[in-house]
Amino acid sequence: MVDVGRSAGGPGSAVVVGAGIVGLSTAWFLQERGVEVTVVDRTGVAAGASWGNAGWLSPGLTIPLNEPSVLRYGLRSLLNPAAPLHIPLSADPGLWTFLARFAANCRWSSWTRAVRANRALNAECVEAFDVLTANGVEAPTVAAPITAGFETARQADGLRHELSRMAQAGQPVEHATLDRDQLRELVPLASGALTTGVRIDGQRHLDPGGFVHALARSVEARGATFRVLETVDVHSTGQGVAVRARGGESLTADVAVVATGAWLSRLAARWGVRVPVRAGRGYSFTVPVDRPVPGPVYLPAARVACTPYQGALRVAGTMEFRDPDAPGVVARLDAITASARPLLDGVRWEERRDVWVGPRPVTPDGRPLIGEVLARGVYVAGGHGMWGLAHGPITGRLLAEQITTGKQPEALRAFDPLR
Repeated sequence: MVDVGRSAGGPGSAVVVGAGIVGLSTAWFLQERGVEVTVVDRTGVAAGASWGNAGWLSPGLTIPLNEPSVLRYGLRSLLNPAAPLHIPLSADPGLWTFLARFAANCRWSSWTRAVRANRALNAECVEAFDVLTANGVEAPTVAAPITAGFETARQADGLRHELSRMAQAGQPVEHATLDRDQLRELVPLASGALTTGVRIDGQRHLDPGGFVHALARSVEARGATFRVLETVDVHSTGQGVAVRARGGESLTADVAVVATGAWLSRLAARWGVRVPVRAGRGYSFTVPVDRPVPGPVYLPAARVACTPYQGALRVAGTMEFRDPDAPGVVARLDAITASARPLLDGVRWEERRDVWVGPRPVTPDGRPLIGEVLARGVYVAGGHGMWGLAHGPITGRLLAEQITTGKQPEALRAFDPLR
């Protein structure tokens, strides 16, 4: 363990609300700085977006969602429940307010601001994982390129154009174009429909649920207490903070970190946080395959991500704006299968298992919320969208630095929750 010590006058105790990758990473790095931690979650470890996602540790593909093309695509998809991006027609005024703000941010200036903000997280996100795995988190990360497959060379131009814009915004991504034969070498499951590929180098993947549970075991082994409680209020007391659970139980500490993912706004709105967080729900499942899968596969036209997982293939996709607690929609799973089936051979689609729906926390401007709010001693960390896994550990490290030193790291300025 690399204990950097607690700053004089810094907090000695913390309650972390949320046992996903962001909350647990913050807890781990607070412990590294000498802070005693209690972790609270309403259902347990990795119950939200941290379990069933694609498991990509991919700084090269942290492309903000608020592209102008996404707005156009979303409007065309409104009445299509099978579309990869689905916005159900509902009477939820909060959703439509959020979507109006999201639409206002679907312009290149806002997108570029998000890319530039993410650069600092991308620069250190892999190293933050390495710190964890070198110091007690017993779960591997696997180095492998992510290979995108396309039916035509023109389709590939779309991704290359995105990567070019990323480079222009200061986030170069090492990549190479593949012909049909080169694509087959990296993606043995590619069907004859795929003719062109783009290999994104310098990426990794992992078993997300396995990693987060290993992180929780490490946090617990280092002295943390875990409680299954539903938090209904967090407030300053003048001498610290109080975290109140449903049923009346209250926990006290010097500081509190709220990392509740898609549920963040239910608490944060009362602390001066004006940027809303909504659930952009994703679906995944696991299917057996007839041939080995060397590394992650991206199918941009279908908006589907595939990852080697326990000898099989985890298939993940869609962005569905719906209540985070709503039940899954079987039609969304069938839509993922229908879009990916023509592009991959040797996949036993009828034998899908481990079906999951999880709420990814999305902000309208493409930037997460990380830092202190108006309630003294209360911090939030969330709203990472599709990149919470990749950015969870580095978020925890930077936020632990701010909490224990009282100084906001430069890398977190663009993510100030009071912006």
